[in-house]
Amino acid sequence: MYEQDGESIFVIDAHVHLWDATEENIKHQGGEEFIQCFYDYHTTFTPEDLEWEMDEYRKYGADRMVEDLFGNAAADMAIFQPTYLTDFYEDGFNTTHQNAELATEYPERFVLNGSFDPRDGEAGMEHLEELHDTYDIQGVKLYTAEWRGESKGWRLDDEEAFEFLEKCEELGIENIHPHKGPTIRPLNRDAFDVKDVDDAASSFPDLNFVVEHVGLPRLDDFCWIAGQEPNVYGGLAVAAPFAQNRPGKFSEILSELLWWLGEDRVLFGSDYAIWNPDWLVEEVMEAELTEEHRAEYGVEWDLETKKKVMGENAAELYDIDIEAKKAQFREDEISQQFGLEDHYAGEEPAAADD
Repeated sequence: MYEQDGESIFVIDAHVHLWDATEENIKHQGGEEFIQCFYDYHTTFTPEDLEWEMDEYRKYGADRMVEDLFGNAAADMAIFQPTYLTDFYEDGFNTTHQNAELATEYPERFVLNGSFDPRDGEAGMEHLEELHDTYDIQGVKLYTAEWRGESKGWRLDDEEAFEFLEKCEELGIENIHPHKGPTIRPLNRDAFDVKDVDDAASSFPDLNFVVEHVGLPRLDDFCWIAGQEPNVYGGLAVAAPFAQNRPGKFSEILSELLWWLGEDRVLFGSDYAIWNPDWLVEEVMEAELTEEHRAEYGVEWDLETKKKVMGENAAELYDIDIEAKKAQFREDEISQQFGLEDHYAGEEPAAADD
């Protein structure tokens, strides 16, 4: 847990991946362009002394991931958001089955999400049911710009997509995480457009649409949609690293989100391993809104707001009992491995009066 002003803040990193972009796994030039674009984002925002070498960035592995997420207690839990890209990578870039390697080893620490692609038709529907039956997934990450044969994307408000959202409702998969952020080479920018969220959210009011990357660079479109749709949330992945080297821009983005959505519908995410929570959590937690933004928007990045954004909002969506988790983590394997038992120790009860 992150400590600030004598208070402990339980951090759920709501956007992480365990990927394989090794040259051996790349089967299409797009796979190399994709990981190179990720690395460009990594070096643009990561402090220079914390940048990774490209070889490790391609495939960092499970042990490195556990240490980076939890070793210094930067994060307490994490939610896997898969990105299949099977046209680019032989075994996929970051699939639910690959992520399950860690999620099943440390089920108390990880939430495992699935995915669907409506272009897969009946086979895709069966795959979604398999993921639910095998892993009891509560959410899906959707990559509307993924290439599939001649197709270079799909829309969340397509008739075929609605059939999959209906299946999610039927299965009790309530959390829908569409990627709606910056383009990534060689994918199509327009296929990430946020506008298709509007009809989907209106049509499925019992589902939660966590729009990853808050529509950047289309923040204004996203905010107007989220302002109308109470089941639309904003995921801070990609926005979060602006706190490190563009603090004024981060203040603007966060102020817009808090004004339009309120403090209950914004979720922290590092987008690991594009960026690493071992430095990013601190940057976000220590960020400040500018005086101009506080005055204009009438919002605050105070301790109670941070508690919600950094963990409590994700816990609400995924039925995570934070207090129960704290007690569990006092003796779990990861706390023992990194010497964090005292980190989760609760306050001693006050002595009774004689």
